[in-house]
Amino acid sequence: MHTLKGTKISIFLGMLPSLLIYIGIAIVPVFMSLYYSFFNWDGLTGKIFIGFENFGDILSDNIFWLSVKNNFIIMVTGLLGQLPLGLLLALLLNSNLKGVAFFRTVGFLPVVISSVMVSMIWGMIYNTENGYLNSILAFIGLESVQRNWLGDPSTGMLSIAIAYIWQNCGLYMVIFLAALQSIPSEVNEAAELDGATRFQRVFRITIPMIRSTIMVAVVYSISNSFRVFDLVNILTGGGPAHMTEVMTVYMYNEAFMNRQFGLGSAASILIVLFSLLVVAVMNRLGSEREA
Repeated sequence: MHTLKGTKISIFLGMLPSLLIYIGIAIVPVFMSLYYSFFNWDGLTGKIFIGFENFGDILSDNIFWLSVKNNFIIMVTGLLGQLPLGLLLALLLNSNLKGVAFFRTVGFLPVVISSVMVSMIWGMIYNTENGYLNSILAFIGLESVQRNWLGDPSTGMLSIAIAYIWQNCGLYMVIFLAALQSIPSEVNEAAELDGATRFQRVFRITIPMIRSTIMVAVVYSISNSFRVFDLVNILTGGGPAHMTEVMTVYMYNEAFMNRQFGLGSAASILIVLFSLLVVAVMNRLGSEREA
């Protein structure tokens, strides 16, 4: 008992520095934002207490609800784009494929590149005048399809979604690959001897056995979609006419561009509440299916 108690204390002391850093950079700012959200404050003059007025102004703002819709587009993009693609790449790399280490590195490379660099790369691809995409379309004789991909309201979010998938699918590839490699090879060998096709083994054996990993990836993908900022802010800045604006960009514009720090703080609290609500719903659905 004494040894167990000493072990728990040692574990706590080992985790304490990381815990203090996490509290300082994640928990404390949330409560500070909650405090500032009750004030009308421009960051320079004195704060004026206005209660829940900032929340009322945001919830009655059509631009905010447009940013919520765009955030859900990003979320669905992650769930239906990044996760299936990451799983497909992981399944391919888990097979006897030559040059697995090379393809694993290439697939994970966009994850380690900074969001600013990713935004610059896709900005050059989508550039109206000299962009690679329009140049390729012109080369194959599809000039009629050329357009201002980021400036056109009908294609702006789609263009960002494609860049978002490219940026993050490598992360889920590595997560799923680690889960696949933990599955005993005897399981698949036995299924193969029983006459199961590769397609059947994937959907009836492999995916059910990594279900917990998939649920973790789903939750992370959802929470990550509510944090997307750099990609959108650099590529479009939320334009044209707020058509690609997400909640983090809305918060940034209110707080730092319009100098309404109380309003921006209220927007940040709503982002936290929206993300917690969606994650809670997904966890509930996942637990019900397991039951």
